[in-house]
Amino acid sequence: MRQLIMDQLAKRTAESVTLTSAELSAFKVGDETIRLIDRGRGIWNPSAFDATLTIISDPSSEYDDGEIGDSLYRYSYQKGTEEGINTKLRKAIRLKVPIIMFRKIATSNFVPVFPVYVVEDDRPNRQFILALDESLRFLPNPTRLDSDQRRYAERVVRQRLHQPEFRAKVLLAYDTQCAVCVLKKGPLLDAAHITGDTESDGLPVVANGLALCKIHHSAYDANFLGISPDYVVHINAELLREVDGPMLKHGIQEMDSRNIVVPARLTDQPDRARLAARYEGFLAAG
Repeated sequence: MRQLIMDQLAKRTAESVTLTSAELSAFKVGDETIRLIDRGRGIWNPSAFDATLTIISDPSSEYDDGEIGDSLYRYSYQKGTEEGINTKLRKAIRLKVPIIMFRKIATSNFVPVFPVYVVEDDRPNRQFILALDESLRFLPNPTRLDSDQRRYAERVVRQRLHQPEFRAKVLLAYDTQCAVCVLKKGPLLDAAHITGDTESDGLPVVANGLALCKIHHSAYDANFLGISPDYVVHINAELLREVDGPMLKHGIQEMDSRNIVVPARLTDQPDRARLAARYEGFLAAG
């Protein structure tokens, strides 16, 4: 059942930007309806499961959850309990079973991260240590990585934690539509970085993102499409002169000089300084 739940979560997250607390409280798996979260607690221990099934990590909560170094994640004990609700998380270590972490990104909106493995019970600091990917469990010492291991761990954490959260936050801010063409089909939308996530200041924050459909994301990354700091779309001059059927004409060329859609909240709108720096690269590319 644990695996079936994860399989169904994978299908749902491919279709939807986030999962709501209402959906997670009555999650459909085949013919069954299963509760996946405890609204009053961060740890959900269904009686039918030997070990914890899911945990909630809320960046705005009183708990000090977060990344440890390049490869691990700390998850605080449920307050007021030493055994009780924490016991089944310890069982997840002994049984070596995966759990699901739901990252809260907005009121009643969650992004699932799975499979996650509980690898250590850090009793002195009243926290559990989690590995965000099964492969990280087998590193000799996940807290002390060599350069090759660190690069691998950083890539895993970026793919498993940062990118899904970034995509969800950006698409929610843009009301699940492409900023250029206003396509509203979630599975066809990406969260594009303005400043690349491999750069030191390429932070996974909404103001460093644009909701773009896959064709406009590819065009943006290839510098066929640029967005100036006044939020105007520009198409590469050579591409504007090219003749190559309706997709190029209607999907790319007709976007030239359009104003992009921006989020309603000022703090979520694209950072103009980042756009300016990225636009210089577009101009330099011709």
